[in-house]
Amino acid sequence: MSTTKHGFTESLWEFFCSLKLSIVLLIGLALTSIIGTVVPQGNIPPEYLQTISEAKFKLYQSLSFFDMYHSWWFMLLLYLLTVNLVACSIKRLPRVWKMVSEPQLIMDEGLEKSLSNTYEFKVSGDAGAQKEKLKNFLKSTLGEPVVTEKDGVCHLFVQKNPWCRLGVYVVHLSIIVIFIGALLGSFFGYKAFVNIPEGETIDTVYTQKEKPIKLGFGLRCESFSVSYYNTGAPKEFKSVLTVLENGQPVPGLTNRPTIVNDPLSYKGITFYQSSYGQSGEGAAYHFNLRRRGSSGEGVHVDMKKGDVATISGGATLEVIESTQDVRQFMPEFTGPAAKVRLTTPGKGSESFVVFKNHPEVEEQRGGDIIVGYLGSDEKLYTGLQVAKDPGVWVVWSGCALMVIGIIMAFFMSHKRVWIRLVNGRAVMGGTASKNPAAFEQHFESLVEQVKKL
Repeated sequence: MSTTKHGFTESLWEFFCSLKLSIVLLIGLALTSIIGTVVPQGNIPPEYLQTISEAKFKLYQSLSFFDMYHSWWFMLLLYLLTVNLVACSIKRLPRVWKMVSEPQLIMDEGLEKSLSNTYEFKVSGDAGAQKEKLKNFLKSTLGEPVVTEKDGVCHLFVQKNPWCRLGVYVVHLSIIVIFIGALLGSFFGYKAFVNIPEGETIDTVYTQKEKPIKLGFGLRCESFSVSYYNTGAPKEFKSVLTVLENGQPVPGLTNRPTIVNDPLSYKGITFYQSSYGQSGEGAAYHFNLRRRGSSGEGVHVDMKKGDVATISGGATLEVIESTQDVRQFMPEFTGPAAKVRLTTPGKGSESFVVFKNHPEVEEQRGGDIIVGYLGSDEKLYTGLQVAKDPGVWVVWSGCALMVIGIIMAFFMSHKRVWIRLVNGRAVMGGTASKNPAAFEQHFESLVEQVKKL
């Protein structure tokens, strides 16, 4: 019974120490991260439903594709990778640590035969002078050597960059640190959104599940503007934001422009420019109506969306929808526009678009009543993504640690050189942990210098 338990435990340990498991987990994380790149993360449901069907939305939502990096299955992959890295390190680190901290100081015959780089030569002078000469040589070329006397034989040993052998474990540690930072962000941070109409202040944001989160300060949208390409596509949208503490503007964060690649951050909370639209709250639309062929100025009409304005003669006017810049829908026109429904007794209803900057279009439409659009005082709103991630600096620390580990593991080599001195003859041997071809050339250079001693 104990043998079975030991066998299962040992098999489980070997499973988590497996390099194959590491490769599978890394490939799995890479493939699943593609989902997080292709599928926008953290948007509100209406934004997703503009591009995908409701069925796909429900499927993706059940699989946590919209918040993939916080999903249970992605976290499970990270947990397994962490256990795998810890297990591999525990299994292999003691041997590497012993090699680094307790190097083999004596080159016996067994070690000499295992080395691919060896050279035997004569040295002149007495034993003391020979030892000092070789010691100074190693010190000037590689570093301070360790001298060991054993059974009448003098052994000199020097090594360079021994700690680079720990580079792979530094990388392992960096991945774990990054994972810890991600967990801190997952458990103690959040991603939310908020829409702020121009001139209004908010102190609460909402998660994807509509959970309200108090900011602890106020954020006011002073103004919002959008510029367009010639094609009518939005070029840049910009919010001018002010942070308020106890109702007072915070110095340095007053009228602060915020664009897509330049977010605003305060107290660990970052606001990213995400979307925009028309608030439609209390907006008044202004029209000038006149009979075709009349010489008067016409009648000025102010109305709100949803209202029906009655004109002399029994005609009615209603606003269906509007925009502050029609170029995004009709690139050949510019400026504000409104789609209206005009109902004339005996002639029925007709819907058409009127342009503030292009009154000639309305003149060409025909009809008894000419509708002149004077614009509206409708406010825009700015849509902001809000993120708080207390683990971001832990993640950055892990990234810095990873860079150090990669440099140690791939760009540095542990070089070791031994010299055994006995009876006027010396044997020099050397090896390197990486790039043996380059070390062979370096060893040949050392040999040439020894010949000149």
